[in-house]
Amino acid sequence: MIAGLRDEAPNQAGKPEGVAVGYLASEYPAISHTFILREIQALRARGIEVHTASIHLPEHELNEEEESECKQTLYLLNTPWLRLAVMTLKSVFTSPGAAFRMLQASLNLRRQARIPLLRLAAYFVEAVALLEWAVRAGVRHVHVHFANPAATVAMLAAASGKIEFSVSVHGPDVFYDVAGSLLEEKVRRARFVRCISYFCRSQLMRLVPHTEWHKLHIVRCGVDPLVFCRRPAQRNTAPNIICVGRLVPAKAQHLLLAACKTLRDRGHKFRVTFLGDGADREALKTLALQCCLAECTTFTLGVKPEQVNEHLDRADIMVLPSFAEGLPVVLMEAMAKEIPCVSSRIMGIPELIEHEQNGLLTAPSDLDDLVAQIERLLQDGDLRARLGREGRKKVVAEFILERTAELMYALFVSHSRGAGQ
Repeated sequence: MIAGLRDEAPNQAGKPEGVAVGYLASEYPAISHTFILREIQALRARGIEVHTASIHLPEHELNEEEESECKQTLYLLNTPWLRLAVMTLKSVFTSPGAAFRMLQASLNLRRQARIPLLRLAAYFVEAVALLEWAVRAGVRHVHVHFANPAATVAMLAAASGKIEFSVSVHGPDVFYDVAGSLLEEKVRRARFVRCISYFCRSQLMRLVPHTEWHKLHIVRCGVDPLVFCRRPAQRNTAPNIICVGRLVPAKAQHLLLAACKTLRDRGHKFRVTFLGDGADREALKTLALQCCLAECTTFTLGVKPEQVNEHLDRADIMVLPSFAEGLPVVLMEAMAKEIPCVSSRIMGIPELIEHEQNGLLTAPSDLDDLVAQIERLLQDGDLRARLGREGRKKVVAEFILERTAELMYALFVSHSRGAGQ
């Protein structure tokens, strides 16, 4: 073990004493990122005062719980531009030193990533608004989920010297465009970095000097095993294969349909349900028709977070044959419900699914392998049951929300106590 390199957050005893943190996201609450909302709720239950901010307004229909969150969330792009301009000018005159440091940081980013001037100006103005909000709320630390443009805004706000920031790195997109995402700079400037998997941490260790490695903490995403409990005994006349996720190329749903065509041609009876929406929806529907799968294929759109659980209750097998992933929370949810999972042997997924122990893994893009693994589950009910039981055990042991909240709690308290030192 390298000195200072932890696998978990530092252990901190005792209650937080007036610890206030800000959580910033590109979109909050987001339909595909319910785990962020759950994490915030769990931190609040532990006594952390969490304030929320978002770049964009949510795009989906909100439930009552999400509406309540929206009412207490700052939406940067919903702030009138005239007010943003006034706030920017005010910050220049009232805190010229802080404004100069933020401007200098912005110009440095333009040199590093060649960010268009108008976009950089937007980041700067949003950073000013974020800083004004944080100071007014008594927030000294802002945490950002995903190392995306929202993290760039937080990094510029932190350049003022009035607040600090940290970031959760999920991947995989940021690892494909390290320069454009300013990933190395974000790690260097962050107070700490939460890595959701060992694979994720390894990619950051590859980028930054070993003197920065002490910042990199493994904190998994987690689910509540009481919410995602064992599903009822299945009585489907034909096994129900479910695929949950955005309908986009990275999720490889076209490959799943091709596998289903082969399985149907071999005489297997099943249903397949796609839970999600995205740019590939019409193309997938067309392919289902071409493969003569339309009668056994369902595309379920506009599903609210609480309805995911209901759909999982009716599933026999979960398949996520992705080409690129971080560590999907939806796999944790399915495994917590004792649904046997088939997914790709990529990135962080093997840290969750151990092949033939608590699920099945395939080589990414290998159609024959995907067919073979799904076919095993279609043919063997005992295998489905065993992998389902072991999958829940794995989630409860390593991927529960309570553990995630405790580790983030410890990090926030630790850095709050060390602020200004």
